[in-house]
This record gives sequence, C-alpha cells and structure tokens, in this order.
Amino acid sequence: MGEIDMHGDTSGTPLGNGSDPRPDPAAASGPATALVDTQGIVRGWSGGAERLLGYAYGEIVGRPVKGLLGSGADVERGFPAVPGERGGTIRLRHRSGRRVDVRVRAYPSCDGEGNAQQFVVITPQKQPQPEQLTPDQLTPNGLITEEAFAQCDLPLMVYDSRLRALRASAGAVRELGLTEEEMCGRRVTDILPPHICRRVEDGMHRAFTTGEPEHFHVRGRPRPDAPERVWAVTVSPLTRAGQVRHVEVTALDVTEQHFARERLALLNDVSTQVGSTLDVMRTAQEMADLAVGKLADFISIDLLDSLFRGAEPRPSAPGTVALRRAAQQSVLHGVPEAVIQQGDVDYYPESTPPVRCLATGRSSLHRTLDDQAIREWQEADPGRSGVVRAFGIHSVMVIPLRARGITLGVAVLVRHRRPDPFEEDDLLLAEEIGARAAVAVDNARRYTLERTTALALQRSLLPRRLAAQDAVEVAYRYLPTRTRAGLGGDWFDVIPLSGARVALVVGDVVGHGLRASATMGRLRTAVRTLADVDLPTDELLVHLDDLVTHLAAEEDTTEGPESDLGISTDLIATCLYVVYDPVTRRCTAATAGHPPPAVVTPDGVADFVEVPSGPPLGVGGLPFETVEWELPPGSLLALYTDGLIQGAELDLGKGQTELRRRLERPSPSLEATCDDLVRSLLPTQPQDDAALLVARTLALDADQVATWELPSDPAAVAEARAEILARLTRWRLHDVAFTVELVASELVTNAIRYGQPPIQLRLIHDTALLCEVSDSSSTAPHLRRARTFDEGGRGLLLVAQFAERWGTRHHAGGKTIWAEIALPDSRE
Repeated sequence: MGEIDMHGDTSGTPLGNGSDPRPDPAAASGPATALVDTQGIVRGWSGGAERLLGYAYGEIVGRPVKGLLGSGADVERGFPAVPGERGGTIRLRHRSGRRVDVRVRAYPSCDGEGNAQQFVVITPQKQPQPEQLTPDQLTPNGLITEEAFAQCDLPLMVYDSRLRALRASAGAVRELGLTEEEMCGRRVTDILPPHICRRVEDGMHRAFTTGEPEHFHVRGRPRPDAPERVWAVTVSPLTRAGQVRHVEVTALDVTEQHFARERLALLNDVSTQVGSTLDVMRTAQEMADLAVGKLADFISIDLLDSLFRGAEPRPSAPGTVALRRAAQQSVLHGVPEAVIQQGDVDYYPESTPPVRCLATGRSSLHRTLDDQAIREWQEADPGRSGVVRAFGIHSVMVIPLRARGITLGVAVLVRHRRPDPFEEDDLLLAEEIGARAAVAVDNARRYTLERTTALALQRSLLPRRLAAQDAVEVAYRYLPTRTRAGLGGDWFDVIPLSGARVALVVGDVVGHGLRASATMGRLRTAVRTLADVDLPTDELLVHLDDLVTHLAAEEDTTEGPESDLGISTDLIATCLYVVYDPVTRRCTAATAGHPPPAVVTPDGVADFVEVPSGPPLGVGGLPFETVEWELPPGSLLALYTDGLIQGAELDLGKGQTELRRRLERPSPSLEATCDDLVRSLLPTQPQDDAALLVARTLALDADQVATWELPSDPAAVAEARAEILARLTRWRLHDVAFTVELVASELVTNAIRYGQPPIQLRLIHDTALLCEVSDSSSTAPHLRRARTFDEGGRGLLLVAQFAERWGTRHHAGGKTIWAEIALPDSRE
C-alpha cells in the first residue's frame, strides 16, 4: 500500500460541519482514517477523523496517539503496533471530553520512503439501520430469494443510492470478517482497505449514473489477517420503475486464474526477451530484469567461468566453488543486496544450497530463515549473513540453469519487500524460467565458441604483417561483425611483384561463418599464387573465377545439412585487384563485382575510378576488363569491402558519398585516415565484416632505373656488360657487380638466341637490384638438366643459383625475364 494523503477529507462527501461536538451518526459515518507509525506517532489525520473526534489536523499530527486519545488497553488495541493485527470495538475520547464508541481496523502500509506504518480506519459503532423489508412485503418466491441471498457462498452485497450497505451474503461475511449487522449502514470505505474501496465506490457511482453493469478486478487483502487475493468484481444496477434504486456488488475470487495468467505472461516474456543477443552476460541480465518485481525482490545469476570463454563446463571439484556473477537485479535502486559486482567472482562454501544445486542439478525452496540449509549457509558465509539481516530476507529459492543436460550455473532468488514467502508454484515457475534462460545462455556460449574459432581461423588466414616493398605506404583495418550471422569472408592483401610493382587486393566471400572464412583463406592463397606467376589483372580474375566454380561444384557433390534443408549453397565472392608500378607510375585494375577503388590526388580531390564492372567470382563464363591510369606520386588509393559503406543506416550510394567526403579531409597519417573512416562510417554494432586498405603511392627516381635497347646480335652481350658495370659503379654497387654481370649476360644471351627483337635490358635499383630482359617472343624459358658434354643449357640454372628469385611475366608485347639480386644492406 503506497503513501496516502491524510490532510483533509478523502471521501469528498460531507460528514458534518465540525461545529457540533456531537455530530449526528449519519454525518460522521464517512471515512475517518489516520496514519500511525511504528513508534505510535500520528502521521496522518483525515477530515472524517476530525469530524468524528473533534481534533484538528494540526492538534494531533506529530503527537503520540496515547496522549491525545487517552491511555489504556483500548487505545493499544485500537492502534496496534504490529502490522496486520486486527483492531476491534473500543471507546475513544472526543475533544469535548465525551466518549465515542468506535470500531478500529488497521492495515499495514508504508510511507514514500518505504518506512512501515499503520493505516487505521475508525468507524462509529452505532449506525443507522437500513430500511428492511417486512415479511408482509415478501411473497413466497421472495422468501426463497431471501434465503438464497442470505446463504449465498459468494461475497455479495447490496448498497443504496448513498452507497451504504443494505445486505450482505454469507460469503461476504466470511471474507470480510464482519457480521451482516456490523456491515449494514456502512460505506465501502468503512469496510475495505482504501486502494480497494476507492475502486469499488467508483464502480458503484458509474453504475448509478449509467445504469450499466461495471466489471473490474481488484487486488489486495479484504481484511488485515487475510492473504492477498485477486477479485473479479461486478457491480449490477437494481432498477425499480425504470430508476436505479440499489446496486449489487458481487466478488469472485480469481486469484489462481490471475496468478496463472501472470506466470504464463512472464514465461512468454522470457521466451521473447531473453536471448535477444548472443552475449552471455547480456542474456543473463535479461533474465534477471524480468524476474525481479514479478517473482522476486532480488536475484543473482552466477555462471561457471568457462562459459565466458565459450568452453563447455565441467563438473566442479569438491570444496569451495568459484562462480562468476553474470547478472543481478533488485527492486531497490543500486542493487544494495549484492555482495559483489557484476563480472566479479563469488566463492560459495561447500554444502551451501548453490553448491548442492550446481552438483545435483536440483532446485531448493527455503520458505523461512529457520531452514537448516539457510542457517548453515549464514554460518559459513558471515558477509552474506549480514546482508540477510540488514534487508530482512525471509524466503529463498535456488535454481539451476541447465541446458542439454549440463548445469551452467545457479540463480538465487530472494524476497524481503513482499511479505509472502515463496511457494511451490513459485519454484516451478522459477525452474521454467531458468530452463528457458539456460538455453539462451548456452546458445550464447556456443556462439562465443564458434566465433572465437572462426576469428582465430580468419586471423590465421589474413596477413599478420604486410610484405616489405617500396611501391606504396599502406595501412589497413579489419573489423569483424558481432551479429548472430557470424564472421564473414572479407580479406585483403599486399603482394610484391616483379619490376618493383605491387598488387593491392580486397575481396569478400558472400555469407558468414566458418565456411565463408575457410573459402576466404583458399581464395587469398590462390590470389597470391596467381600473382607470383605475374598474370595480367584480367587473366588473374579469370583463373580465380574458375577456382570458385570448381569449389562450388565440389561442395554440391557433398551432401550436408544445408542441402537437406533446401538452403542454397552457391559460392559467390567479389574481388578487386589493383597493380601499381612505381617506375611508370601507372595503375591497372580489374574487378569481379566489387566496389571500385577511391583515389585521392595530392591536391586533395577524391573520386572513384570507373573500373569496368565484371561479374562476381563463381558466376563463370564471362570475361573481365581492365582499366589503366596514371597516378602522381603521393596519391592515395582506398580499397574496401561493402561492409564499410553499406549497412542499416547507409545504402551503397550514400556510403560512397560519405567515404569520398571523409577522404578529402586532411589527415596526418594513413593510420589516422583509417581510424577516421572506421569511426565515421561504421555503426557501433556493424551488421557485416569490413575490410579497409589504404595506400599512398611512391615513385622511383629516374636515376634509379637504367634501360638499354639491344640489337639481336651476340656481340651486343659484351656491350651490355660494359654498360652494366658502368651503371653499377655509378650506383656504388661494386659488391654485386660480378653477379649482376653474370646474370645479365645469361639473360641477354638467352633473349638473342631464343627470343625475337626488339630486346630491352633494364636495371632497377630498389631495396634489391632487379635485372630485366624483354623481347617480343611469348615463349617462356624453362630450366633443364644439361649433360656433361652439352655446350649450352646452363644459363637459367646459373641465374637461379645466383639470384634471390627469378621469373617470367607475359604482356601484350611479349615477355620479360627478371631476376632479383639481393644487395649487401638487404641481407643484414
């Protein structure tokens, strides 16, 4: 019962003018009420009490009730100090000195701060008797009706137009604890607690006004010593000559049905609201939030620590058990009953109810603190025992959280604000809530395990550190999603190529989960392999498309749960492949259904490259086209997946517009650029993975590259060696002069002998020394084993022995054979 305003008349009905010290009984029969705290001090005084006893509000509020109204056992009985104790008929002293016989009933209440108090209803003992029908006015049928009414087991009462009781059935006498004679002539406010009587009187007023029946529910105690119940109340107008003369009030006890509906509603809330995320802590907190207030006053949920790592829990060893606090909630602000904070570890002594519950998987109900298990728990845990005493905890339930036959943790539910202890029905309800919540917690655990596994797999497949190269400066970000769908198949890579070039790659496998991560790893490996053979960008995507088609065909031949469920297992991926040459300062790009790269020129203008859009990988049978453009040194290239620019808040067009706008903002470093793009474009909880690769282009100086056009004449080999030695002297590379001269001689000789003019020799001084010989023939050289007396066949073998690595790349004008020779500084 909440705080009640006792300053003034609460009924709104005149009860007397207050000037006559002996008001007539009819006028004084309105609600005379008072509020008395546990110390016997008057805290509230209604207008009806003032008219009945003559004391004004200011004369009595704040003073002891004994001193103002007299002393003796009558007062003590009338204003009981123990909440819920019934009052009786007593004699009080009027302000004028005369005695007034009254009936006093006390109801437990509390003020706005939660302090206990008594709500006292004072009713004059002598009441005007209602108009009774004489036997002469009763027909034989009327006599039967009278007997049926008097003996009716349902609470049923009849009120007149002044809302005074005329009749009361046997059921009303039983439930209200008053005889029919005691109730006749009284208003509802003299019989029922305030929060119930106001609702009933309002219904009677409406029935008198509209002439229509009123139906509503009330909840409370019909008398102080009765348990709380729920009543379905019907107020029926009784008419005579077309006018409403009386109203009949019927109350049907629907407590069981009401509580059953509440239990079903709570279980429905658990099913729909617990498990909204795949986070173990959040799932447990959702259960705690629903249970508090509707079932318990405080709840704590403790889980085995291994759950938070996604591991399946194991049986605990004997002794003190450590559990991590996953959630807690209270009807009191700040959860003051908690002995630890959420996320901390709590230690339960052996043989306490939570430890037994964890070991056996069975619930326990403790209706009172006299329960032996609770006493032993308090003795073993003094800190928690202090909380029990401080908050007046009187009833405890301990339930296991079990899923798939495994106990994941325990939930402890207590009551201290509501007086009713837990019952068996409450235990059954708590067990059902715990079972449903445990399934959601276990799903979150299994998701955590799968996500951790997929993330570890994905991180092992993504580059841990980018390969060293001098063509571009790079920075990157990879942001995995945290949705139910699981990790996606986004990837990126930076691959050094021959001729000081570099390949920038970004791709995305459609779908989520381990399958997408594994496919991403296979595609990334394939791209690196194809890049190592220096395939042109469009041809590389063609080979990659063939690989995805073969992978999809292999999966289609393997029966799995997806095919049984009719789920499509099509394997689709997108890829953007960009090659930058720091010698020519030109970029070549091709895309397979992937968003185009963004380019920011040194003057700060950002735009998207119009790369001919090819089909996604896995479609098969369609060609890819390339685009080539020149980039000034210091330009910025941004490659990304659609997860960065497309989501719940942004579509693809708006995302690209925002990306271009953010790229045009000056930034002190590439790392800062990545941070700004991620912060501004991605929501707090992204729905898809996002990969971002940002590169600033560099260029080789003209002095770092030397090129010679050679005739198709064996005599040109000697001239080439002389030019090479002169250039190496200029670059101060005396230590590798012999090796470079030997490798270049073999490559030039091979081109003159087996290739076709024109022949070109090029040296590039970078982190390593690159030697390239190009000719117009498309025939690729290959190593072979020369016999002892063979005069040739050893050239490429010598190149392979002296060079760090070597290879061939084909282009529209023929082929280029290249060899990379490590410099002394690069070997250190």
